[in-house]
Amino acid sequence: MKIRKPILIVLGEPNSIFTEILSKTLNKKSIKEKLKYPIVFIGSKKLLISQLKILKKRLNFFDISNNLDKINLKNKFYLINVKYKFRKPFEKISFNSKNYISNCFRIAFNNLNSGASNIMINGPVSKRFFLKKKFPGVTEYVFENSKKKVAKNPVMLIYNKKLSVSPITTHIPLKIVHKKINQKNIINNITIIDEFYKNKLKRKVKIAVLGLNPHCETKSKFNEEKKIIIPAIEKLKKRKINIYGPFASDTLFMKKNSPKFDCIIGMYHDQVLTPFKTIFGFNASNITLGLPFLRMSVDHGPNEKMIGKNKSNSESLENIFNFIDMIK
Repeated sequence: MKIRKPILIVLGEPNSIFTEILSKTLNKKSIKEKLKYPIVFIGSKKLLISQLKILKKRLNFFDISNNLDKINLKNKFYLINVKYKFRKPFEKISFNSKNYISNCFRIAFNNLNSGASNIMINGPVSKRFFLKKKFPGVTEYVFENSKKKVAKNPVMLIYNKKLSVSPITTHIPLKIVHKKINQKNIINNITIIDEFYKNKLKRKVKIAVLGLNPHCETKSKFNEEKKIIIPAIEKLKKRKINIYGPFASDTLFMKKNSPKFDCIIGMYHDQVLTPFKTIFGFNASNITLGLPFLRMSVDHGPNEKMIGKNKSNSESLENIFNFIDMIK
């Protein structure tokens, strides 16, 4: 029987809750029954075993060095070992893990760019210590390191089967958001999201677009809604995209309004992420579109305060595997 392409899981920041939620998720009966493809962890074997021991969790895996050709069984876990020096299984997040995380991602990118795999899940990383201001977020870091991009900019989609959200601008300061909004970006992003729903989820998506200004109004001479957002929406309608707006941000997420749509597009990160997380918590997946492969990550950070406590919520990672099962 032909083995499907493996899913790569970059274990991310060593000092995080990811080992805990990974073991919880992959040992859950409802998830295990859906695993019809090989899964390859990329990270330190010694660290993973040490953390699992403290957490009193189990994950059985085969060490395959860096050779995906060694995968020959379905429904099994594998590991590509990446060297990492540590004193304790869980420590404070610092720059010590930067090179280790880079090496993990490098191995993943090599396999993704070569076509050996087409899906990557990454554990959370610390923007402060890993990215060090070189990239505004991991979304941009992954996009920069991928070849054969299908878009000029990455598209961030926070996915939940009931409602998804996407910001036109991602990890940038609020004071420069208005400089980065233009018709081209709006049209490109929404077109990619429409194609994603059509090709991956096999359904038509109903999209709502938020304005930039409070109540979609401004007293300034330049009105972004009239000059940029509305013309972009009209052009998208001509492409047969099911799109509406612009709507005011303060009312669209109300219970009587948001269920009318599948996806809400905002102009900046917190405009859509704040109300979305208020409604769904961590029951969502962070998906990067515009890549030749599918990249997904949990919708939260390393959560250093909770490491080693066995009390973390694994809902976001479970949502990722449920999503993959739907499209695989």
